[in-house]
Amino acid sequence: MSKPGTPATGGTPATRLLTASNVPFTLHRYHHDSTVTDFGAEAARMLNVAAERIYKTLVVDAGDRLAVAIVPVNSRMRLSAVASCLGVKRVRLADPAVAQRKTGYVVGGISPLAQKSLLPTVIDDSSLEHPTVFVSGGRRGLDIEISPADLLALTRGTTAPLISR
Repeated sequence: MSKPGTPATGGTPATRLLTASNVPFTLHRYHHDSTVTDFGAEAARMLNVAAERIYKTLVVDAGDRLAVAIVPVNSRMRLSAVASCLGVKRVRLADPAVAQRKTGYVVGGISPLAQKSLLPTVIDDSSLEHPTVFVSGGRRGLDIEISPADLLALTRGTTAPLISR
């Protein structure tokens, strides 16, 4: 892990937030193949990390607001579970253009950290089974390894079972 206060070399809002917050993290870079659209599987393969430790950031439309669900890349998110956590009847994946505009990140590189707007965030509780998890660093080909506790604190998130087991 990077030492708190060590300047982040990633140059994204997410890495700047981590550095400013003195949160330990490790950056992992890899070459993103522009023909690949399964970003999570690519990250797991390129970083040689078990897919259950790589988490994808999904922006959902909860009707009157947007929210974020963070789940392992090798799983399917249960929309009903996310809706229940948010206290709404249903959610759906947000339009990619809206997700990009509200977070400030490109699809496939949406970080749960330092988004333009702080969105309600729910993280699958499986994250707590790992000492560290990997989330997008704010661009394709850049992942951040961080403790689940720090991820929860920085996103002001909650945990819940969000995936089919």
